[in-house]
Order: sequence, then structure tokens, then C-alpha cells
Amino acid sequence: MTLTRPSLGVSDGSAPRPRPGVGRAVAVVVLVALAALIPLLGPSAALDGTGEAAAPGTGGIALLRTVLFAALCVPLGELFVNRLARHVPGAPPAMPRSWAPYAAGAGFAAALGLASVVSTGNLVPHSPADLDVGGLYASRDGKLALLEVNAFVVAGLCALSRRPATQVWPLAAVVAAEALRAHPPTEHGPLLGSGLTLVHLACASLWVGGLLHALRTLRGWGGAQAGAALLGLYARVAAVLLAAITATGVCSSLRRMPSDTILAQLTETAYGRALLAKVLLVAAVAALALWARIRLGRAADPLTACSPARAEVVALGVVVALSGLLTALPVPIRW
Repeated sequence: MTLTRPSLGVSDGSAPRPRPGVGRAVAVVVLVALAALIPLLGPSAALDGTGEAAAPGTGGIALLRTVLFAALCVPLGELFVNRLARHVPGAPPAMPRSWAPYAAGAGFAAALGLASVVSTGNLVPHSPADLDVGGLYASRDGKLALLEVNAFVVAGLCALSRRPATQVWPLAAVVAAEALRAHPPTEHGPLLGSGLTLVHLACASLWVGGLLHALRTLRGWGGAQAGAALLGLYARVAAVLLAAITATGVCSSLRRMPSDTILAQLTETAYGRALLAKVLLVAAVAALALWARIRLGRAADPLTACSPARAEVVALGVVVALSGLLTALPVPIRW
């Protein structure tokens, strides 16, 4: 007896089945919409009962910064995994279509929105007349905001050029600008804080974006053994990235929440609550990564590691949203 696979558009005399690609696209849209609710609704939930006041437009700013972080992850992850793929013996030449130009467009829109907020003195503009574009050149935050806007424009042009690898430089400028913005000169030891944030954001972007692009590449390669080799290469580097993310995250948290007050602040401040949620989620992500690594090394079919890796990507998307939320909440700095 032979088994025949029915065509995609026909079922057993009933209505046609939806194509798998459509269902996957719908799932992605739903997940993105749910992730957007975290920065939009998160401030009110995190601030409830803390006695802290939120800045105007906190939800919108958190959403814009979430988009900006995601726009960093996608192209940096592509560059990272494409470089790894060149070291895989017998790797198929086919690579997935780049999402870098779209990410640059989204990053430009988010950076432009954040720059408009800075131009009004960190207030939400209600009309174009409220914007003071010239005033951006007069402040440190304004110059950094303009740098990010211009850097995403250059990154988009590089992504569309014959040398897409050159977009690493404008993307690095965005990472540096974000690190400097997060630690103003009035802070104690701003250079140390900026250095920690620089390493944290760069490693996180490579980890999140790299896993996303690795799974897209494996899907295009099918069941090739090169896919397992690529996933193994990524897993080894990701372990180092996770260690760097953990170390810089702990040091940054201790700088802002001294060790003798950190337990209380994790539950009594909005920043601490969001940080606690992020830490718990990163721990779950690390468990998924370990599960995928075990499958990769012991399973009869190493590509079964893709299942926990897909769940890891979804969880990392939520981590990015929580990171955007953290940047918009009042920071409990106590020197």
C-alpha cells in the first residue's frame, strides 16, 4: 500500500486547507501584538503601589525603544550568523532573504519618534509646532538622538549596497549612543556604566538576532547536516554571550540598586519589578538553551533542537520588550 500526500489546497472534499505559511504569518503577527502590550501596559502595572510617578508618555517611549532594540538585533544577528555559516563545511549556498533593510526602516522610525520626544524636553509632542529640531544640537541627549536617527539611515543604505557587512559600523554607533544615553554625566562613574551597557546590549543583540537568523537559515537548508553544524557553532558562541550578558547585567543592577537594598527594591520599585520579571524570563531562556544544546549533542536527529530553540526565540522577544520597558521606568539610583 502506498501513501500519497494530498495537495495543499485540497482536503477530503471539504473546504481547502489554509497554507502553512499563512498560519505561521498569523502566529507571528499575534506574538508581535502581544509583545507590544508589554511596553504599552507594563508601566501602569509596574508602578502600581510603589508611589513613583511615571514620566509623560512612558508606554509610548517604552514601545519605541523596544522597536529600536529589535531593529538592532535583526541585522547584527544576520551578520553574526552569516559569518558563522562561512565556517561550516559543505554549507548550502542558499541563505534566507535579509530583513536588515526593513529593520533599518523600523529603527529609523523609532529613533525619529524618540528624537521628537527629546526635542520637546522629554514631553510628548502634540503637534509639529511643539518640536524644536534645532534644540537637539544644544543638548547631549539631543545629539545622541540625532546620531541614532542618522545611523539607521546609513545602516539601511549599507544593507541595500553590495557590501552589507559595512552596516556593522552604523549599528555599532547606535549601540554606543544607547550606552551613553543610559548613563548621563551626572551619574557616579558614567563611563563604567556606559561600558557595561555597551557590552550588555551588543551581546544581547547578537544572541537574540543570531538565534532568529540561525533558525531561518536552517529552515532554508532543510535537513542538511550543515544545519546541525551551524546550530552547534552558534550554541558555543551563545554560551559566551550569555555569560557576558549575565555578568554585565548583575554589575549594572548592583550599581543602581546596592546589594543591601536590592531585595526590597525588586518588589517595591517599578524598575525592580520589571528587572525581576526579566531575570526570571532570562533564566527560563537559559533552560531552553540548555535543553536545545542537550538535544543537539545526544538526539538521533540533532535538528530536533530547533523545537526548544523556537520557544527560546519567542521568550527572547519578550525579554526585548521588557528591556524597552526598563529604559522608560524611573531608575532607583541611590548613591
